[in-house]
Amino acid sequence: MHRTKAISENTPLYVLAWPIFIEILLQMLIGSADTIMISRYSETAVGSISNANSLLNVLTITFNIFAIATGIIVSQYLGAKKKEEIPKVYSLAICINLAFGVLISTIMALFGTSILRLLNVPPALMGDAIAYLKIVGGFVFIQAVFMTIGVIFRSNGLMKPTLFISIGMNLINIVGNYLFLYGGLKGLGLGASGVAISSVVSRVIGLIVVIIVFKRMIGIKISLKDLRPFPKDIFVKMLKVGLPSAGEQISWNFSQVVVTTIVNTIAITSGEYIIMTKSYAGIVCMFAYVYCASVASATQIVVGHLVGAGNEDGANRRLIKSLFPSLGITMGITTGLYFLSPMLFGLFTDNPQIIELGQKIILIDIILEVGRCSNLIVIQSLRAAGDVLFPVIIGLISMWLLNVGGSYLLGIVGGLGLVGVWISMASDECLRGVLVIIRWLRGSWRGKRLTT
Repeated sequence: MHRTKAISENTPLYVLAWPIFIEILLQMLIGSADTIMISRYSETAVGSISNANSLLNVLTITFNIFAIATGIIVSQYLGAKKKEEIPKVYSLAICINLAFGVLISTIMALFGTSILRLLNVPPALMGDAIAYLKIVGGFVFIQAVFMTIGVIFRSNGLMKPTLFISIGMNLINIVGNYLFLYGGLKGLGLGASGVAISSVVSRVIGLIVVIIVFKRMIGIKISLKDLRPFPKDIFVKMLKVGLPSAGEQISWNFSQVVVTTIVNTIAITSGEYIIMTKSYAGIVCMFAYVYCASVASATQIVVGHLVGAGNEDGANRRLIKSLFPSLGITMGITTGLYFLSPMLFGLFTDNPQIIELGQKIILIDIILEVGRCSNLIVIQSLRAAGDVLFPVIIGLISMWLLNVGGSYLLGIVGGLGLVGVWISMASDECLRGVLVIIRWLRGSWRGKRLTT
């Protein structure tokens, strides 16, 4: 029996959003916990892990091509009461993402060192960065499968399974980090490698558990039989939705790799504390990002169900009801983070240069996060409605002109360093935020659903 929960325009958004908020936060904390716990062990290792995670974040976004498409297609099919094709969607998405994951894991294991050199990673950080990247990157296929199953749960209105599994994964990771850095396994002297091993072990256990829970709660067997004959029509729909949707994310993440290279270049002349500040600032700002991401994901689920059911006016009301309060809440969160920033950065380091620069970054981030909030919520709703090309077009233009080009001009040429990089990032997010809101209000997304 296929278990799902009914979703309508009146479904309270917090019912969907709060488990997603905690789950996303915990998933991100697996990588951030590595940074936090190793910061007292070795500040150099912080920069190494930051560089490795910047690359991993870009590569793992490839999995979103089919994960995003799966969520959108499943939501619309459930809204339209067309459940007969859903087992094929599940099997196709999981099998393809597993194949992508194995391919990327192989690339990381074989060519990770060469890729890090292309990023201009400082020599002092290279050793730990290589070790961390090869271990975590070599098992990145685990994230591919876990991510896809998580999307399936959420599209069915089942938010709690992956939430509780993520809690367990983080606890295992934290305990493992402690053992390798400060506990009984400290004598092995593995440092960043030990932290990487801990992350991989926690994700392996999480994947095993989520597969078991999927079989029991969803009640649909993932089988290669569903791919014979090959479901070409579903595959084409996935590509139609997934490629443009993931294209926008891939572009953003790849632009961040270039920005990381720019930051590394700035650090060569200004000092490696620049890299540490960027890493710590990312963790501090994470709370505002996770709030917006959870609201965006919850809104996407509801909008997808409503569009699938043909209720486009209800989808419009749901988006408006979600967006504007979230912008105010985001500004409140980031303003609070700014006033707390000296204390928050003090949790990681006692370096006055990092603390002073970090506070400046968080001040700029107030504007950045408001722009990013509108991006996340509106873009995911556009995707849920089947309008997937527009976000990619404006993303490619804005990200590379304002984010990357601005970071180079302000950060290196203009001499503003990391402050210039953050100003450029904020400009990019705000421009795209305004454009997608205009797109939604004009109604250009109507009539694009996939279930007709």
